[in-house]
Amino acid sequence: MVSISEDLIRRRAEHNNGEIFSLEELSLHQQDIQRIEHIHKWCRDLKILYLQNNLIPKIENVGRLKKLEYLNLALNNIEVIENLEGCESLQKLDLTVNFVGKLSSVETLKHNLHLRELYLVGNPCAEYHGYRQYVAAFLPQLQWLDGKEISRAERIQALQELDAVRTRVLQQETEYLEKREKQKSNANEHPEINQSLSESQNRTRQNPVSSSKTHTEAEDEEREFWEKPCPFTPESRLEAHRHLEEKRRASEKEKEKPKTKAPRTLITPDGRVLNVNEPKLDFSLSEDENNCLLLDLHVYRHMDSSLLDVDVQPTYVRVTVKGKVFQLVLPAEVKPDSSSAQRSQTTGHLLLILPLANEDVKPKKPTIRPTSVPSNQNNKKDTRAAPRRELLEVDPGLAGSLANIVPKGQESSHNPQRCGMVERPVSNDFVDDPEVPPLM
Repeated sequence: MVSISEDLIRRRAEHNNGEIFSLEELSLHQQDIQRIEHIHKWCRDLKILYLQNNLIPKIENVGRLKKLEYLNLALNNIEVIENLEGCESLQKLDLTVNFVGKLSSVETLKHNLHLRELYLVGNPCAEYHGYRQYVAAFLPQLQWLDGKEISRAERIQALQELDAVRTRVLQQETEYLEKREKQKSNANEHPEINQSLSESQNRTRQNPVSSSKTHTEAEDEEREFWEKPCPFTPESRLEAHRHLEEKRRASEKEKEKPKTKAPRTLITPDGRVLNVNEPKLDFSLSEDENNCLLLDLHVYRHMDSSLLDVDVQPTYVRVTVKGKVFQLVLPAEVKPDSSSAQRSQTTGHLLLILPLANEDVKPKKPTIRPTSVPSNQNNKKDTRAAPRRELLEVDPGLAGSLANIVPKGQESSHNPQRCGMVERPVSNDFVDDPEVPPLM
């Protein structure tokens, strides 16, 4: 049950800067209110009051609202029109879709001399034969009934047939009131028609892992509750409201429960490693000349490295980025102990260097060691100057022939055995020409 509180009225008075004493219009619709109270004390200057779509069973505590011009009580549980004599300025009264069966109670509106519009459509009394003539005859100040204007001819005819119409209306009213008493007694004998449904729903909520049969039974009972015919009474309306309120609370409890996300499968039960990219990062995988795999993971630039966790296994790599897993299956087996990780200070990318476990030895380009400088040139140089060394790249096919080149004058000091070279014998046809300059 929702009560009308000062806080509720202040929240509804935002258009008046939260001031309620000078409030002229107040909307309290769809609040599940079951009683009209406090408004006549706090909001004396009200001109418009919206109370539609609540659970109000009785019109009360509005007699002191002398300035009230429009009262909307549509879609409530009102059965009798009463306690409106004090609303001296009332011009429009809306009682659409209520349970007014005592049509004679409309005579109390005689004192509301400014009443011009009245809505009773959707009430049991609107089904009475002679209903419109009865209202038009007893409320001469009324100009519109259920949105239709009361013509002068219609009012004259209603006054002429008033006695017969009143007798017929009172008879129908008596029959309805007797029927209503039976409905009340039946409701008292069966106060909780949906008790079995509630118990079934409670069992389902308490046992989340329930069988399909229990779930099906709950759905069938839910469907039966709404499809089962029942009389349109205030009791049935309250019962439907309680049912919806219970479902709403159960739904809120389900939302409040912490949702446990199922862990993502990284390795299947049969041991197969899966490729996963939860953080949705770009990456590249390549191989360098040193027989290493290079994994370049485009990590967020400004993210702290403490939020990274790297796990290198022989066949896959797993990087956890802010709790999200990046996992990649490697094309070849690597050495986890010899692997390393580097973080770029400019781009923030993470570079993993993964040496291959079964690396193939690649031939390196051979280099020729620098030959020794002749002694006669060495003497001419400054002893403090360091000799200049140059590495020359040569064709591998010429490496053997270059090994025999020895500067002239170094034959005696040169040790072919030490350098791993064999001196060729001098050919018989060799002629030493003194005019030929030395090679070095």
